[in-house]
Amino acid sequence: MALGCLVVIAPVDAQRGRAASASERTLTHGGRQRTYLVHDSSTGERAPMVIVLHGGGGNAENAVRMTGFDRIASRDRFIAVYPNGTGGRAGRLLTWNAGHCCAAAMENHIDDVGFINAIVDTMIAAGRADGSRVYVTGMSNGGMMAHRLGRELSAKIAAIAPVVGAVFGDEGPPVAPMPAFIVVGADDEVVPPAGGPLQLRALLGLGRAANRDVSPAVAQAEYWANANECGEPTRTQNAAASRIEWANCRSGAPVVFHSVAGNGHAWPGGEAGRARAAQPTKAFDASEQMWDFFKRQTRASPRR
Repeated sequence: MALGCLVVIAPVDAQRGRAASASERTLTHGGRQRTYLVHDSSTGERAPMVIVLHGGGGNAENAVRMTGFDRIASRDRFIAVYPNGTGGRAGRLLTWNAGHCCAAAMENHIDDVGFINAIVDTMIAAGRADGSRVYVTGMSNGGMMAHRLGRELSAKIAAIAPVVGAVFGDEGPPVAPMPAFIVVGADDEVVPPAGGPLQLRALLGLGRAANRDVSPAVAQAEYWANANECGEPTRTQNAAASRIEWANCRSGAPVVFHSVAGNGHAWPGGEAGRARAAQPTKAFDASEQMWDFFKRQTRASPRR
């Protein structure tokens, strides 16, 4: 796959909310110039890389503020990458083609799988990312895209962590087992925990949000538990969240599902995506919890 031309456009001023080591980069994929932000806190050796996908209607800057992954990357010396979707003007109202969602990216059949694949290949070829420790997370439409990448790029990704995302019930099998850490909001009014139609259109004015209803939230974990050949799960609960964990998996790829109490369509422990969006709970830190999960996973070999 041709990667196109990689260009570092500019360092990002720390006064804009990120460390000065962050930079905006471009590559050409599918005849489009695509952009992404890179916060590289590695120490010169190949480092883990976490790809953070913004929600529908957001952008890379929004994902930086919402998740706080720059702070964790600076502390633990890894690379955080924030790609931009397509479809909006002036870098806003961007979406991902997660298959059945969302909006212009879905309707125009944008090759977002190829775009993320190109980022991974570029960062590995540059000697920055450790190819056995590439992780993907995302919010909402970005969480749906994380599921798609887990299925279609499972030969390159070590683990995924969708947040307030969804599956649609017709997903095919992944290329390889995929560790999955899944977080949903118990009070989500946009991606309904019981399943059904998405409410993204009313929320963001994105046009046709999806062409299929979402499955119940726990179906995300059940899909990966089945794909990873897991046994019976264990269930625990505390004031912050209910947890279902599949640790006994023949593939060696665990699955963890959290339904976070008092959290709507928001990144638990982070910042709201916009002023009138749901406010996240501070009782559960999704970014810290998923990083703890990620750093214990390395990429599995593809199935033969």
